[in-house]
Amino acid sequence: MFHVNHPEPGGQIHHTDPFATPTHERSPLRRLRGRLPAAVTLWTAPGPAGLTVSSTLVADGAPGRLLGLIDDESDLWTAVSAAGRFAVAPLGPAHRQLADRFAGLMPAPGGLFRDADWTETDYGPVPADAGGWAGCRLDGAREYGWALLVEATIEHVELGDDPGPLIHYRGRYRT
Repeated sequence: MFHVNHPEPGGQIHHTDPFATPTHERSPLRRLRGRLPAAVTLWTAPGPAGLTVSSTLVADGAPGRLLGLIDDESDLWTAVSAAGRFAVAPLGPAHRQLADRFAGLMPAPGGLFRDADWTETDYGPVPADAGGWAGCRLDGAREYGWALLVEATIEHVELGDDPGPLIHYRGRYRT
């Protein structure tokens, strides 16, 4: 079965990936991680810089805290470490292409921030149609596995309409 004109972003030509590693040869750890649904968020910082992140955790408290795993070689980390602050916006179903662009999975002619409406904040730009966002102050970061564990204090929260979550599960977006 071939799908040439799939109506959604991330469409497929083949029903399976002909280049995928066979299941029995894949890392059991990566397969376990893939079975844990994760909310898709967009982290941005002054500069601007941004990165799609699906490993974000919010801890309630006074003040609230945020943890996340990011690539220490990303432009986002360079901008966050320089500014000491960043914004985190949960993405909704309408943001699939935006998520792919900031994950480096889709071309971004003219730059990552070109083809969307943005609200400028002191923490970094956020999508104008995001259901909400948090402004975070960087507390620290350390290597954690093959990623960088970022710890932050949530200084500002804005909530709008809730479009529902965009979820990453087993290598695909789900709603």
